[in-house]
Amino acid sequence: MLGKIRENAVVFLFGGILYSMIEICFRGHTHWSMTLTGGMCLVIMYRHFEAYPFESMLAKCLFGAMVITALEFAVGCVVNLMLGWNVWDYSSRPFNIMGQVCLLFSAMWFLLSVPAVYLCRMFKNKFGGA
Repeated sequence: MLGKIRENAVVFLFGGILYSMIEICFRGHTHWSMTLTGGMCLVIMYRHFEAYPFESMLAKCLFGAMVITALEFAVGCVVNLMLGWNVWDYSSRPFNIMGQVCLLFSAMWFLLSVPAVYLCRMFKNKFGGA
């Protein structure tokens, strides 16, 4: 039990830091809510890839893009629309939903899921998985 908690905590911290670093490189800044979102995304992806190790890379990347987009939408509805923190706004982007997510960034999450798959595999090997 403690092993899984530790494993999830390490993956969560790594995902949060990595997501924040991507935002800082892309936008020049980030917000603590994105650190939490990134951590949650990587843990969900990690556990899914663990449960479905033989899923194709395409399926894994689609799953990753959907998870990241869904969590970004949920967090955006809370921090941007409900709380008015204005952490980000995709309203000017084509194919956006309520300014919280857009097709361009979903496509980027798809591409960034490729290294995430390998990162999850590295963590699984570190924690004694197959």
